[in-house]
Amino acid sequence: MKNVPELFGSLVFNDHVMRERLPKDTYRALKKTMLDGKSLDPSVASIVANAMKDWAIEKGATHYTHWFQPMTGVTAEKHDSFISPTADGGIIMDFSGKELIKGEPDASSFPSGGLRATFEARGYTAWDPTSYAFLKDDTLCIPTAFCSYGGEALDKKTPLLRSMEALNRQALRILHLFGNADVTRVVPTVGAEQEYFLIDKALWNQRRDLIFCGRTLFGAKPPKGQDLDDHYFGAIRPRVSAFMKELDSELWKLGVLSKTKHNEVAPAQHELAPVFTTVNIATDHNQLTMEIMKKVADRHGLACILHEKPFVGVNGSGKHNNWALSTNTGKNLLDPGDTPHENAQFLLFLCAVIKAVDDYQDLLRLSVATAGNDHRLGACEAPPAIVSMFLGDELTAILESIENGTAYSAREKVQMRVGVHVLPKFPRDTTDRNRTSPFAFTGNKFEFRMLGSSLSISCPNIMINTAVAESLRQFADELEAADDFNAALNVLIRRVIHDHKRIIFNGNGYDNAWLEEAARRGLLNLRSTPEALPYYVAEKNVQLFTTHKVLTLAEIRSRMEILLESYSKEIHIEALTMLDMARKDILPAAQAYIRDLAETAGAKLALSRELGCELEMSQIARLNGLAAAVARGIDALEAAVAAAPEIGRGDSEACARYYEREVLSAMQALREPADVLETITAKKYWPYPTYSDLLFSV
Repeated sequence: MKNVPELFGSLVFNDHVMRERLPKDTYRALKKTMLDGKSLDPSVASIVANAMKDWAIEKGATHYTHWFQPMTGVTAEKHDSFISPTADGGIIMDFSGKELIKGEPDASSFPSGGLRATFEARGYTAWDPTSYAFLKDDTLCIPTAFCSYGGEALDKKTPLLRSMEALNRQALRILHLFGNADVTRVVPTVGAEQEYFLIDKALWNQRRDLIFCGRTLFGAKPPKGQDLDDHYFGAIRPRVSAFMKELDSELWKLGVLSKTKHNEVAPAQHELAPVFTTVNIATDHNQLTMEIMKKVADRHGLACILHEKPFVGVNGSGKHNNWALSTNTGKNLLDPGDTPHENAQFLLFLCAVIKAVDDYQDLLRLSVATAGNDHRLGACEAPPAIVSMFLGDELTAILESIENGTAYSAREKVQMRVGVHVLPKFPRDTTDRNRTSPFAFTGNKFEFRMLGSSLSISCPNIMINTAVAESLRQFADELEAADDFNAALNVLIRRVIHDHKRIIFNGNGYDNAWLEEAARRGLLNLRSTPEALPYYVAEKNVQLFTTHKVLTLAEIRSRMEILLESYSKEIHIEALTMLDMARKDILPAAQAYIRDLAETAGAKLALSRELGCELEMSQIARLNGLAAAVARGIDALEAAVAAAPEIGRGDSEACARYYEREVLSAMQALREPADVLETITAKKYWPYPTYSDLLFSV
């Protein structure tokens, strides 16, 4: 590997490259756009475009693309070459400011949720200068927003940028009340930890469920799973280590701040964690990370699985969204300092987040709602579907003292003593980590742990940004109108703590008693995607988005429709895949084994009646009973799919609820006898690699 500092960002048109290649006035204008959100003059764009083109061509690029994030959940790109014809029949390499600023891809086949008819194909991509352009596969990739001919957002980036602006506006109002006149910009920052599985690609290719659905639809639990916790933080195996080394290299070239890598708790499961960056760039980087993971894995003869629950009986994969607020002066607004009880500004921003999570717990829940994540939330490795906040003992005690009007006695830092004299003493953190909490304060940030591993982090951060912006808006309105700022601030903080303390829970989120306690507190328990998504159009949520100009009513409805349809489509594909596997592979395997057992029994009887065939007949009877149950399950699932409403026609919510209620239950009924059948069928007959093969082959 090259020298890492030289390698890092070598494929990015970053600040270092811009300083070298742009005239000083152009560079300053572009930086003002990036840092302060100011609009960019078209003449500046032309100069930037030419410098970008020259840099990209020197690096071997022949094409450019507007790289965007439609509502499919993955990225999209249409490649155009730099060539432009000349009068003498030759070409020149050309790239204009107009081409940099705007593209015009065919938008007809992207999900729109009813925002436009199929025949209205035109869509526009618009350059996002706040996220650096980069090179991928000899193509200059320009991060862009994507909108319809009528101006509606058809992507995940546009509302994210809008939510960042909304949060910035309201946060500045608060900071200026505290006398921070030097602060001109507030941005949310995120570090998105990414969990994933690695299995042998040859075994992946033998399983149609993994190929089509990203998860196993059949599979019996192996003799050993994660029972011993020996995989967690264990020594990384050579093949995986080689993959991780190349992955780091590829990500570093693209400026992705890949920092930490380790084995997760489930066999074949791993995690990558980056350093924090602005949420817009973090979102772009996470999309790149998922793409590069798959490409690098393929080069190593591996398959990278990003599904939330690829294997039943072992931990699924999540994505932990570490969210904080930073100013252009370098201050983290969620850093409590040494004396948080004396830090009024910190406490007010903390209260803004507490209020936001309580008021908009439905939006946070639906922001992570997918068919895949429904299998994971509430299981042993993930937070429950109930949104709550963990603050730790110290912050909770501070808030209680403020609410009650009593003095808070700052706790002395406890020195950790580990019982070995040569090891140093160190102060214990006052905030522990609660891995069962969906939204946990972890020292100077909040960790939103409900995200599924395949999810774009844009939607959860849109919700957090906008909800916190609304809290701050209400706070600023009240405080700006007050005659006595300090007195009003004290009243405000006490009231918010009293009104929203129900959302704070520092206990075990896996405990069944919490379900009852949460219900008593009036917290929502939205167990499934069809149950959660209709909250998108609740009156208070529509008002939130439209007030802050993050989403229009039409855009809100379209997103709900897209997500409901996607849920139904995913389960439909899974059901058809199950039917295909059960009919063509599982039943024939059982029948072949039964036939051979019967032949063995006949051969034994032909040799001698005294040999008997009780063993074979017992096996045949059990196999035949399970095979018959599989056959009945096939018929039932087939009938459930046939009776399903047509996806995309009519009531999408009713359709999704049907797939959840009828099709998923029929799929489970088919899987149960098939998985038992796997455990008693001789290995040479079973048509697929087993969990033992998949989880322990790398």
